[in-house]
Amino acid sequence: MWMVEPSSVDDHTHFAVIHVDTIFHSAHLIPVYGTDILPLEIKSHHVLNIFTLFYVNKYADHHAFEIAA
Repeated sequence: MWMVEPSSVDDHTHFAVIHVDTIFHSAHLIPVYGTDILPLEIKSHHVLNIFTLFYVNKYADHHAFEIAA
């Protein structure tokens, strides 16, 4: 699996608005958790704000496997 992280410029997170026509396929991201126990208050909608490194699951479905292979 590949690892990805949010883009940053001068230690500031870099955001960009892209046109919906440029989206090729969704991606299944798996956070790199580390060794600490996660609090029960963390929900799925917190994940992109809490974690800074993710695995890209290219085995999520048949189409993702073909694109990433």
